[in-house]
Amino acid sequence: MADEPTKEMTEEERMAAEWEAASAGGGAAEGEAAEGEGEEAGAYGSAARVLSQNEIDSLLGFGGGSASQDNSGIMALINSALVNYERLPMLEVVFDRLVRMMSTSLRNFTSDNVEVSLDQITSVRFGDYLDSIPLPAMLAVFKAEEWDNSALLTIDSAMIYSIVDVLLGGRRGTAAMRIEGRPYTTIERNLVERLVRVVLADVSGAFDPLSPVTFRFDRLETNPRFATIARPANAAVLAKLRIDMEDRGGRIEILFPYATLEPIRELLLQMFMGEKFGRDSIWETHLGNELLQTSMPMNAVLGEVSMPLGDVINWKVGSRLMLNVKPDDLIALRSGDVTLFKGHMGSLNSHIAVRVDDIVLDENKGSFDKL
Repeated sequence: MADEPTKEMTEEERMAAEWEAASAGGGAAEGEAAEGEGEEAGAYGSAARVLSQNEIDSLLGFGGGSASQDNSGIMALINSALVNYERLPMLEVVFDRLVRMMSTSLRNFTSDNVEVSLDQITSVRFGDYLDSIPLPAMLAVFKAEEWDNSALLTIDSAMIYSIVDVLLGGRRGTAAMRIEGRPYTTIERNLVERLVRVVLADVSGAFDPLSPVTFRFDRLETNPRFATIARPANAAVLAKLRIDMEDRGGRIEILFPYATLEPIRELLLQMFMGEKFGRDSIWETHLGNELLQTSMPMNAVLGEVSMPLGDVINWKVGSRLMLNVKPDDLIALRSGDVTLFKGHMGSLNSHIAVRVDDIVLDENKGSFDKL
């Protein structure tokens, strides 16, 4: 009867029982041994339990799960500081629009059936991404004119040979021939540059509804070290696109450093197009309409003169003040200290009137901004 619970014990319970027995044995040895021997017995008791290889792998986060599962253990602690940045919802909308635009433009560019799909959008360290690029490949550096910063577009070797094969009249249904171990020729570089310009035009069009921007092709590199546009530790957004042309195709990766996207960061944080943060357009419109109906006192200033305070104090009944204003001179219409209009004085229906001849609103724009 005593053995039945032992058989039903799980692996974890059996390991816990072994740990408990080992620690109890070490404690008994310390109580019976001398002071000098107690340290050795305690050390022996603590070292009696040795981790197995499976336990070490589990602690380090290796094995025991599929590749799609997140790392655990020490690997999770190490990787937790790698790429933990805010999500940009509108960026996913932009790349989804880019996929549709590229499908059309690449079909026109290659005169072939092209399918473009978005694999994933991730955040990476710039240095880690450069180290992970499989060579040979071509890296196109392009600049966002309005944002005054650069980004990166990577074309892998499979895509390079596929686009060369398609544009030079290769047969359909046959895989592109790859010749490794040699630098890319001038013809291959020129054809890839044409492809890059088509893709950049589509990327610019994908950003247009959000923020108009022009992406200008800068240079084409084959060595990742020469395509450095940011510090290795800087974070970046990486979009991986898959392009299939029947039996041919490859990958195009677009990398935007977060510093490049900073000018439109607030727009990319929106959950949907046109989202307003903390603003109510209904109340804004209502307030604007009410302000337009507000009464505003205005003064017609015939003329002004500056004089010492002592002369003003010495004024008496009958004293005269010369304004140096002629009947045909313009007078100022003011609201407070701000001059809004200028015009001529006259009369209309037995009332003194002013005919507006000049608008001074544009000159006082700075004053209105301060108000």
